[in-house]
Amino acid sequence: MRRIRRALADDGVAAAVARHAGELPEARTVAVYRAVGSELDPASLAEALVSMGRTLCLPAVIDRSAPMSFRRWTPGDPLEVDAAGCPAPLPLAEVVTPQLILTPLLAFDDFGGRLGQGGGHYDRTFAAMPDAVRIGLAYAGQRVERLPVEPHDIPLHGVLTEVGYTPARKAGPA
Repeated sequence: MRRIRRALADDGVAAAVARHAGELPEARTVAVYRAVGSELDPASLAEALVSMGRTLCLPAVIDRSAPMSFRRWTPGDPLEVDAAGCPAPLPLAEVVTPQLILTPLLAFDDFGGRLGQGGGHYDRTFAAMPDAVRIGLAYAGQRVERLPVEPHDIPLHGVLTEVGYTPARKAGPA
């Protein structure tokens, strides 16, 4: 799936995703992320969300075995590397609770299944923030028929790709 995602990586697709910002569920505070490697870059989407009046935040990993915290962020604010090696707002940034969390992924299915990077950061965070709306941000080509899920896997509410927002379907028999 990493190879497939690398092949799909394209800045034009990221701009196309931003055109669908209005399809996301309503939320005052939205958690975005800073793309690493071939992850779909949400920078254009972040700008669109700011123009819609949404407050943004970025995750910060303080303890690799704990849920992430979220710090208020505006595009252009300074960043530093967190405990997971990802860009995060400085510690003096306000800690906030997002109502909607956008998450990168390697693969997704129509039932809310998400294959992440393997660190468990988002699943731990989703478990600690059960009321947050969980949306995958991906290239449409990352969709698979069905992902195996384990008890600790927290399903997504939907996925946003270059073709638009798709809510997760109720899972039927595997």
